[in-house]
Formats: sequence, structure tokens, C-alpha cells
Amino acid sequence: MLKRFFAYVEIKTKIASLLPFLLALVYVLYTHRTVAWLLTGLFFLSMICFDMATTALNNYMDTRATRTDLPFSRRTARLILYALLLAALASGLALAALTRPIVLLAGAACFAVGITYTFGPAPISRMPLGEIFSGIFMGFFIPFLVVTINTPSGTLADLIWQPPVLALQAHIPGLARLALLTIPPVSGIANIMLANNICDLAEDVAIKRYTLPYYLGKRRSLQLFTALHLLSLAAIALIGGLGILPRIVLLTLLVAWPLYRLMRRFWQVQDKAMTFPFSVTGFVLLIAPQILLTALALWL
Repeated sequence: MLKRFFAYVEIKTKIASLLPFLLALVYVLYTHRTVAWLLTGLFFLSMICFDMATTALNNYMDTRATRTDLPFSRRTARLILYALLLAALASGLALAALTRPIVLLAGAACFAVGITYTFGPAPISRMPLGEIFSGIFMGFFIPFLVVTINTPSGTLADLIWQPPVLALQAHIPGLARLALLTIPPVSGIANIMLANNICDLAEDVAIKRYTLPYYLGKRRSLQLFTALHLLSLAAIALIGGLGILPRIVLLTLLVAWPLYRLMRRFWQVQDKAMTFPFSVTGFVLLIAPQILLTALALWL
């Protein structure tokens, strides 16, 4: 039962939300030296349940279109989907009630994008926008929410209600630091989606799903895949060099060589089973060392 559940929600792919979460967590510890564990726990529960729910919804819709089987009966699959959505919504609303209106606004935006990614008359996943939306809403907004719930008002942004005026206030230096910090997860998650869409190009066209590689062509898509990895490496150099994270994170740049080898192999063959996992490995290589090295610096 558990094995089938993990297959249904593709538990291995949850690393795409877990690593941005952990990166933001060590950033908060490095910059503010404290974490609101209850709020962070509520956010993690909402995040992981919603991530599983969107994956389940995607698989449910895809198998209906392709007439393939799910790990469960369709009725059981729907019940699991509803339970995950309910858990995500309940913990998210509890978090919003305990924090600030900006958390509710950002969380609602994430929920809306997550659902419309697969569901609705014009799903995002069937357009050349999947890489942009998944990269920004997982790579940036997860850290944004982690930092917001763990730092004082005015650190990043706030929603101010003073009737009859509703104002969105942004702290530009704080947002700029976070934007730089999140370039690697944004680019890495976009690259996972891009690699997936490159590998699935022929199958996607057959079911009238026209993703970014359909419009760019395979060669330009591969060039974009490489450029996003290079952008991540450049951002890591700035993150360490400017002290956004401790300078020891510059050691992350040592992954450039194994990352190059993975990119070269993906250029040679684009296969879902054989080379697509390299995009996930590249994402881990770029993010995990920053987390571990920052944790090490905090411990020392």
C-alpha cells in the first residue's frame, strides 16, 4: 500500500521542494539565528502535502488522457488526492492565521498555480510555461515563505490593510538577496521540467501537449538547459562572494566538473529512463552542498 502511494505521488521527486525549503532554513539560521519551529512545521506539512497532491493530480489526469493504469482504482486515487489537498489547505490556513496576510496571499498564489498546472481548460503543463511557473513557484516562493514566517515584518514584503487602502510593501534589499539566493533552485527546478519535456517531446505532441521544447526545438532546448546550469554556478559565486551565505559555500563550485559531465551525457542522449535523472542529480549537486556547507559553518 505504502509503495503504491509513493509511486502515485512520485515521492522521489519531492526533493525539488525539500531542497529549496532546507536552503531557506539554513539561510534564516545564518542571517537571524532563530527559527519558529511550529510555524515552519506547519509550512512544511502544507508544502509537502500540496506537492504530493499536485503530482497525484497530474498522474490522475495523464492516465485518463493516455488510458493507462494508476497504482490504485480511480475512486481510491481521487480519495487520496482529496485527503492530501485537505491536509495542505488546513495546515496552510492555520499557518496564515498565525502569521501575516502576505503569507495567505503568497500561499493562495502557490495553490492556484499548482492546481491550474494540470487541471482546467488550459493547463499550464500543456503550454510552454511549465518551466517558468515550476521554477519560480517552487524555487522562489518556497524560500520566500520560509523566510517570511521566520523573520520580522518588513524583512521581505508585507500586505498592509488600512481601510480603505490595501498596500503591498516590499523591502528591496531583502528581496534582492533572496532573489540571488534562489537563482540555483529556480534554475535547477526549471531544468528538471525542461529535461522531462525534452525527453517526452514526441509523446507530448501525440496527446497535444505543446511544451517549451516543441517551440524551441531540441537543440535550443539543450542550449537553454546548459545556460541555466551556468547561471546557477555564477549565482553561487555571488552568493558566497557577497556573504549572502558563508563564504565556505564557494566550495560548491567544485561540482562544476561532474555537472559538466552530466550535461554532456544529456546532450548525447535524451532518454527518460537513462539520462533524465541527470537533471535531478545536477539540481542536487548545486543545492545540497550549499545547505551542508552553511550548516557546517553554523555548527563551527
